[in-house]
Amino acid sequence: MSRPIFTTALEAEAAFYRALAEGDFEALMAVWSEEDEVVCIPPGGPRIVGLAAVRETWRHILANGSRVRVEVGQAVTSAGAMMAMHCVIERVGADGPGQRSATLAATNVYVRGADGWRMVLHHASPVPELSDFGEQAPRVVH
Repeated sequence: MSRPIFTTALEAEAAFYRALAEGDFEALMAVWSEEDEVVCIPPGGPRIVGLAAVRETWRHILANGSRVRVEVGQAVTSAGAMMAMHCVIERVGADGPGQRSATLAATNVYVRGADGWRMVLHHASPVPELSDFGEQAPRVVH
């Protein structure tokens, strides 16, 4: 099976979240760069470095046909000719016993290579409730 070629970082990102929602391990890994310098930091988890370790992490997350519902929004993007960074808010829900949900801040970094755009970093962290910030609550200033 040949790997898809993503012509934009946005296309790669859409494929990543679609594969996650469908619980499709192979499609999800097709988004990742095959270079060994990839990094994944799951919410509340350790830093996973290297393609083999990232593959095992996602294999474990998607074990037993798990599907993850993710709504992605509030994107802040920065892109150049060879690299793109997308900082998004993920509203995540997991199907199954004890259905859980969480709001995460995620950073996805993509690099453009000979086989199109590929993910080299996914870092997701829980977002605390705004009330947890007290007087330091983030504000939007226009």
